Amino acid sequence: MATVQYAAASRIYPGTPPVRAVDKLDLDIADGEFIALVGPSGSGKSTALRMLAGLEDINEGKIFIGGRDVTNVPPKNRDIAMVFQSYALYPHMTVADNMGFALKLRGVPKVEIAAKVKEAAGLLDLERYLDRKPKALSGGQRQRVAMGRAIVREPSVFLMDEPLSNLDAKLRVETRANIAALQARLGTTTVYVTHDQVEAMTMGHRVAVLAPGGVLQQCDAPRMLYDRPVNAFVAAFIGSPSMNLTTLPVTADGITMGESTVAVPRELLDEVHGLGLKEVTFGVRPENLTLSSEGLSIVVDVVEELGAESFVHGHDANGGRIVARTEARVSVNAGSTIHATVTNPEHIHLFHPESGVRLGLAKGF
Repeated sequence: MATVQYAAASRIYPGTPPVRAVDKLDLDIADGEFIALVGPSGSGKSTALRMLAGLEDINEGKIFIGGRDVTNVPPKNRDIAMVFQSYALYPHMTVADNMGFALKLRGVPKVEIAAKVKEAAGLLDLERYLDRKPKALSGGQRQRVAMGRAIVREPSVFLMDEPLSNLDAKLRVETRANIAALQARLGTTTVYVTHDQVEAMTMGHRVAVLAPGGVLQQCDAPRMLYDRPVNAFVAAFIGSPSMNLTTLPVTADGITMGESTVAVPRELLDEVHGLGLKEVTFGVRPENLTLSSEGLSIVVDVVEELGAESFVHGHDANGGRIVARTEARVSVNAGSTIHATVTNPEHIHLFHPESGVRLGLAKGF
């Protein structure tokens, strides 16, 4: 097992102008940590993983595994194992042969290969499938075989590139729980790439959020990303549904929200006034909005009925998207106008209207 370090590592593709897929990435991953790389399409998350694997050149900076500079080391000498989106199993081989193939290429004795395959199969509940060919397996079973192939190698670092993308919704939930439990049991440093922020938040010890262009925005524990995003990009990306972000005017007493004023801690309000801001980007999670007779005016576009709860999707006077979570049996119809206020002022988030940087961050807000 090993630590991983990206030290101002960049991947630049030639062109006019050159394209920075990953831009000066600085990221330290502890020994045994499960870290998820997440971001929208074009954020460089898969490229960053491939740089660590040695499948992409590093144009600037360095990468270290276990304290060893592997920037120019061939992939086969990096002591990593990778699980891809496609299972990449040999169709003519049995499950056991697929899992042990890398060890066979290394010249490992057959008895030792059989023992390692049996152990990995036990971890992944694959013992009864060892003699089957991949075509006789379900998608979830094939994914477990691909993971077993990585496990038997006993690498220092596991790399996983959207391994659950080919699975249906129910199986994804089951498999991500299995992967997280397996990683905790093995204690192997794991870097996991996904475009699904819910997947990242439920699996990662920490989550690294990348923006388009491969710029790291924030790397923190899932709860911290949700409660204290460092900028509007992270606030909008993390959460399902994501945080409501709308531009609202500032007064001497707080933030004007429709016919009401949302109280803001004096220190935070002083910072806003000190920056000379007349308006701010106001953020609030859907669960922290309450339907009321006053407050922010929302024109309802659609209502999602989810059984135990409902999500009301609409837009404000500026056309900004607004989502409020309500009890399942609250009667709201598309096309109607409703009002919402903030449940608890402590749950609001203020961002600079131009830079998107969180206001009050240095003072703990």
